[in-house]
Amino acid sequence: LEHAKAELAAAEESIHKLKAEISADRSGITSLESKLEIERELRSRAEDKESEERRERVACSAQMVAMTQEHARVEAQLKESNEGLERQWREKLAAQMEVFKKKENELLEEKEINTALEGELTSLKQALNDEKNKENAKSAEEIGRLNGEINVLKERLKAESEKSMSLGQATAEQVAALEAQIREGQAERRRMHNVIQELRGNVRVFARVRPFLPGDGVGGDAQPCITPKNETSLVLSKGDEYPFTFDRVFPPSVGQQSVFDEVSEFVQSALDGYSVCLFSYGQTGSGKTHTMQGSGVGQMRGIIPRAIEQVGQYKAALEQEGWRYSMQVSFLEIYNETIRDLLREDKNTELKHDIKVNSEGRRYVSDLTMRALDPSDSDSVEEVMRQAAKHRSVASTDMNEVSSRSHSVFTLHLTATHSKQKKGLRGVLNLVDLAGSERLDRSGATGDRAKEAVSINKSLSSLTDVFVSIGKKAGHVPFRNSKLTYLLQPCLSGNGKTLMVVNLSPTEMSAQESLCSLRFASQVNKCELGKPKRSIEEVTDSDSENGEGRSKKIDEKQKKRTVARTLTPSGSRHVRRKMMER
Repeated sequence: LEHAKAELAAAEESIHKLKAEISADRSGITSLESKLEIERELRSRAEDKESEERRERVACSAQMVAMTQEHARVEAQLKESNEGLERQWREKLAAQMEVFKKKENELLEEKEINTALEGELTSLKQALNDEKNKENAKSAEEIGRLNGEINVLKERLKAESEKSMSLGQATAEQVAALEAQIREGQAERRRMHNVIQELRGNVRVFARVRPFLPGDGVGGDAQPCITPKNETSLVLSKGDEYPFTFDRVFPPSVGQQSVFDEVSEFVQSALDGYSVCLFSYGQTGSGKTHTMQGSGVGQMRGIIPRAIEQVGQYKAALEQEGWRYSMQVSFLEIYNETIRDLLREDKNTELKHDIKVNSEGRRYVSDLTMRALDPSDSDSVEEVMRQAAKHRSVASTDMNEVSSRSHSVFTLHLTATHSKQKKGLRGVLNLVDLAGSERLDRSGATGDRAKEAVSINKSLSSLTDVFVSIGKKAGHVPFRNSKLTYLLQPCLSGNGKTLMVVNLSPTEMSAQESLCSLRFASQVNKCELGKPKRSIEEVTDSDSENGEGRSKKIDEKQKKRTVARTLTPSGSRHVRRKMMER
């Protein structure tokens, strides 16, 4: 029995040691798993960074090729223009030489006359010395008159000579002045066009042609099927030529900064209290995501990061005038008619998001992450873009290696108060990257990719129906046919400013899709939404101090109309009844 007890105690001690070893092994395994998870995260970030740098290099190289081709074209045009100007100046020089020879002949004739007169003068002097009478006095008077005429002719010849010498310089100055007037006239025409378009409430449309990419499979001497003619017109060649005119046209050589310079006015409008919507449209692989998001943190940045940067600069200037701004951002995607939060922390969350309308008639998405953002903090902006790109639904097809399979909507919510002026502003900036339309026979999509393509084409068709109804001024506009149009209804209903950037592929194989995109863009450009309205509020002292609180709308009738238009019938009656009770 004692021996058995000793063996049992030894066994228990061995069990305790094994448990301790197992616990230590578990701790080691947990530590290794955490290290492995960190390594996986670091590797994932490194792969994302490498992919982003690869896209940036491809975009930079394509941009450089386009700029080289554009430089060669401009150089050829300059050479042709110089030859024409040289020919014109030769003709003018020949004409001037002919005039100069004519003047020289006249000068010789005048010299001969002068010589004859001098001889006559000598003879008259001799006659005057010989005869001192009245006739000689008259002759002397005549000689004086002739001398005066000779001096006049000399002055005229001198003036003509100086005039012919300064004629070339005066012509050059006149040409420079006329060119300056032409440039001023073009700038004034564009400014007046923008004013007229804003007063009419037209949807602005910009067209951008991307350069050839390595994946297009074309040679270095390939010619694009779309040729920009000037800053506002382009021609698509597909057997026949199809001309189009828009508010602005960007050739392949134009970079990201030049595109943003043209849309920066819309970004500033959001800070002034307007509801602004800018969306990128086009077929898959035409450069929509590159235009909106771009790549990297350098010259290839897109409209979204540049817009946030400009908002920060404009905000700092307005804060010096007494305004106080509060800014929040949200980033969502519409995938197969399902809203997903791109700023969510959990990648596999199943949280459902719906489009709703609050009691004030403002549209919002339920349970959506709203992140406070300082636009001057570049690290925070980069983190937002990185997290959204991480959750964005993308896939590879035959037409695009990195094809967006959803519509993404970046929204910047702005609220501002001015304590001295007792005013408040609400602005919204929506930057939309639409998924590209595609044909299944070209994209080669099957299975889930085919379902995504059908959903994308259906929602884009709903967007087309909305603009067609707006263009026809129809009594009913089908905003509810898709979640995309229902979400953007406040911007497309006439209360805000809307800009569309249609992106185009230069390849011959995409000519038919590009033609459809251009026709749709031309139709959108004719839509009149009405003059945009600012969201101005009166705030109390407590609101100005706290930056929050109750606010009273200046235009209550406009609010009633907005609520009645956006809510369901039962909700609309409920809100009207509450407002009447107030």
